[in-house]
Amino acid sequence: MMKFLANMVKTRVLMVAMLLFSFTTANSQLQAFLRNDTLTLSNNLIKRQFLWNNGELVSLNLVYLKRGENLFQMSTSPALRFNLRFPVINSVFKSREVEGDNLRGAYLAAEVFLDYGSFMIKRIFRISADTPAIACENYIFINVEPQFKEIEEIYDDPLVLERFNTVFDYPMLKAIEFFDRTDVNNNLIKTDEALAYIRELKLRGNLLQVSQQGGAHGGVFILKEAPCSFVQLGYPGYDFKSIRNSITVEGAGLPEGELLTGEWVKLYGSVVGVFDGTDQGFMYSLRSYQNSVRYRIPERDNMVMMNTWGDRNKDASISETFLKAELDACEKLGISHFQIDDGWQQGLSVNSADSKGHKWDMWSKEDWTPHAGRLPNGFKPIARYAEEKGIRLGLWFHPSNHNSYENWESDAEVILDLFRDYGICYFKIDGTQLPDKLSDHRLWLLFEKVSKDSEGGIVINLDATSGNRTGYHYMNSYGNIFLENRYTDLGNYYPHWTLRNLWQLSAYLPTKNLQVEFLNKWRNKNMYGEGDPLAPYAIPFEYQFAITMMAQPLAWFEGTGLPDEAHDIASVIKKYRSIQSRLHSGDVFPIGEEPNGYNWTGFQSVINDHSGYLLVFREKNTESSYLLPTLLPVNNPVAFTPILGKGKMIKAIPNSKREIQFELPEEFSYCLYEYVISD
Repeated sequence: MMKFLANMVKTRVLMVAMLLFSFTTANSQLQAFLRNDTLTLSNNLIKRQFLWNNGELVSLNLVYLKRGENLFQMSTSPALRFNLRFPVINSVFKSREVEGDNLRGAYLAAEVFLDYGSFMIKRIFRISADTPAIACENYIFINVEPQFKEIEEIYDDPLVLERFNTVFDYPMLKAIEFFDRTDVNNNLIKTDEALAYIRELKLRGNLLQVSQQGGAHGGVFILKEAPCSFVQLGYPGYDFKSIRNSITVEGAGLPEGELLTGEWVKLYGSVVGVFDGTDQGFMYSLRSYQNSVRYRIPERDNMVMMNTWGDRNKDASISETFLKAELDACEKLGISHFQIDDGWQQGLSVNSADSKGHKWDMWSKEDWTPHAGRLPNGFKPIARYAEEKGIRLGLWFHPSNHNSYENWESDAEVILDLFRDYGICYFKIDGTQLPDKLSDHRLWLLFEKVSKDSEGGIVINLDATSGNRTGYHYMNSYGNIFLENRYTDLGNYYPHWTLRNLWQLSAYLPTKNLQVEFLNKWRNKNMYGEGDPLAPYAIPFEYQFAITMMAQPLAWFEGTGLPDEAHDIASVIKKYRSIQSRLHSGDVFPIGEEPNGYNWTGFQSVINDHSGYLLVFREKNTESSYLLPTLLPVNNPVAFTPILGKGKMIKAIPNSKREIQFELPEEFSYCLYEYVISD
């Protein structure tokens, strides 16, 4: 298809053609068809229609099928419209069924191709079963001999990814802005609520919730699949714009400068979904879409990983003897995965404890062989030792970002060779930067290659701690997110900060896609001073591990450096691992009060209408019992069985505010409950 479209450009076929095409998958829920100048996309929960308009789609309606409610009026102009001096020469619509694999579940792809002569646009709408949202990926192909040299010649204003008019008379808007770069940011969520006005209103964020005052209607959510706002390419200064009930999503990730020619380049994407008009319904619908982005395999994706970098010894200890001792410590604690951070490789980085380290932006293939002095026998004895203990290995890796990742193919082969030769499946990708579109494009190609060539066997841990990186909603189908670097050495690790960050993110992100750390609390007591009530040393080690349970726990320390008393939590970790897959099979949301070190708070994992888990925390406060708001249905008896922690068996009926009375015996205690709801 790509070759065919390229030939269309070169031959300048001056015709306007629409391929009347109807497609229904074997799953009759999914439909995509073009008929009588109307494009229809639907599943069992949502239907969206566009005026074809020669391929420059104009939004007509959006029907929430569960409620039989239309939420859109016809728009006045198309989205993704380029400069008027580039008319559409040819437009084509096709649909195809995409089979599920180890990366993504099955879906129906509805593809719109637009030929403008010197460049082409491809829009791929993804329709998944039982998902109340339809996503759209956008791509641009620049002919090898364009009529222009700079991107800004194509369009006059920021490209509009979505444009629609709601049926709401008084739209309420809630924009959620996300922040990564967690080395410097400790407030990762910012919300901005506004009432749409007759004048232009601009909002920042990857996510927009649109509802009607009074809650009589269903609602709409829009997800911009892009990096965090403050690092997006070609950013216009906002993501969403409204004028009364007209809403646009703007900024496609095309910065000023030279164009990439001769290949399809992915732009930012968008997702439009529906919900029942309530905040709880919004979270459920959003999570339903997010679960479709990556096909989860519990044996591959669930982990309790140990990474030694958290003790700030850098790579000073790395040797075969040390790594085997660390694997012994993993086994003793019940850790499932061990990741060797920076320093295993021949080319030492600028962060090395060795003064010879100087690598960062530019690496050779030879740099990524096991360090001859530290690991003279290579990885084979380490891999064999780990396998004997049932522990899976991971490595740190820094793609060469020199000259916009020009060596991306070589880097991909390095990762694939380590996977094939040693069975290493987990790669912490660090040091990435996205300063230009070519870097963005090549990093995406790298992730695509290693994921597809390994048939989903490789899991990418995307480091979100520094630099202009991919954020939470972009290139996020390849693994999980390494959320934070916090160190007792710097005094910037507080358990309640970690709990707060996870709690806030859990409203808008699947927590099972986040690696969240707990540290060796016995180190660096002097960095916090005597009497700090929220310092790590003052809080039980088991409690600090419990904070990470709803995410992927990351033991951010050298296991060989723990005191004997730390191993008391081994039975807790092993018990947790026995239920981790079921726990993560549910959708996790925040409950209770926002953590601040002094509240009652927690999470609820909703597995189905009848069962799930609650993780309840009593921070430092004097109340031994608390009436905690939950997401449980009112007036139905619920039985709570304690799995871990210090809670007791409870049988209760949630009140009209969905509250349950919980008891925990002491400050900084917790309980993980399994619950069952009776009819």
